[in-house]
Amino acid sequence: MDKTFIIAEAGVNHNGSIEIAKRLIDIAAEAGADAVKFQTFKANKVISKFAEKADYQKQTTGSNESQLEMVRKLELDTEAHYELREYCTQQNIKFLSTPFDLDSADFLINQMKVELIKIPSGEITNAPLLLRIAQSGLPVILSSGMATLAEIEQALGVLAFGYTAVDAKPSRKMFQDAFYSKEGRATLQAKVSLLHCTTEYPTPYNDVNLRAIDTMAQAFGLSVGLSDHTEGIAVPIAAVARGAKIIEKHFTLDKTLPGPDHKASLDPKELKDMVSSIRQVEMALGSPIKTPAPSELKNQDIARKSLVASTHIAAGEIFTVENLTSKRPGTGISPMYFWDVLGTVADKDYQEDEVITYYASRV
Repeated sequence: MDKTFIIAEAGVNHNGSIEIAKRLIDIAAEAGADAVKFQTFKANKVISKFAEKADYQKQTTGSNESQLEMVRKLELDTEAHYELREYCTQQNIKFLSTPFDLDSADFLINQMKVELIKIPSGEITNAPLLLRIAQSGLPVILSSGMATLAEIEQALGVLAFGYTAVDAKPSRKMFQDAFYSKEGRATLQAKVSLLHCTTEYPTPYNDVNLRAIDTMAQAFGLSVGLSDHTEGIAVPIAAVARGAKIIEKHFTLDKTLPGPDHKASLDPKELKDMVSSIRQVEMALGSPIKTPAPSELKNQDIARKSLVASTHIAAGEIFTVENLTSKRPGTGISPMYFWDVLGTVADKDYQEDEVITYYASRV
């Protein structure tokens, strides 16, 4: 099995502080995550002044400010991005960030020169942003929270068009044609991965629907992972066991810090435990071939049974149900041959509990 790509989602849990952001990078690197991801946005280009907070945001940050006012405090400026990317390089962990507007996408693509773009669930219907990202030619991880299969297909159509159409005029018809074209499907397979996601913080376990990972993989023929917002680490571990290729999970320095996402995030120990558990599951998945594992072969003779004498048996005596039984060790004739041995002749004297090693022809 290929190694699961684990994204430690710092998101906006830096609370606007470069120092906290660096500490989050340290934690992600120490935990063994493959990447640490932030969010790139200009709040006034993403959120209108009339937009309300989500219920979970009201619970974690109160109702005295608008969503715009809350998010504006969580922006990272240009210099912070460069500084954090450099710090990620020093800590040997991949830097990722999610753009929420066209200018932010252009910045990540053209100035930051990122190698991969993660598109968040809320932007899956933002066709202009999807198109701009695809036209860069960069690989994409597309999250699908709140989306139907039809909406995922529409988003993939925009991406397919952006990757393959050079001079064509964008339209919903052209997006659909690109999705169903041979070139479009091949490009999507080469460039795009999907994340199943439930956009609620924290997500109730009965809303996770891990089986949707299988449905998405079958529907689109793409690599599928999970962006998880449940409490704890059981769900991402289970997702890997079901075949998830990517895991994304929010984490924080401290769940009690002020801010919208801390409460639904993992603490440093939980993040480390999640990564370790996923790596263990990867090893445990092993091969689909059912055969004795090398480590267990030495236990066959100890755990299995052989045909043994249940009482003293004299040479030439006939083996019967009264004088034969099955006991450990498994070094003699397998009990699978019990009925073959019945009615045959003992080749020698056997003491009680002695393993039967040979039987003569049937009388």
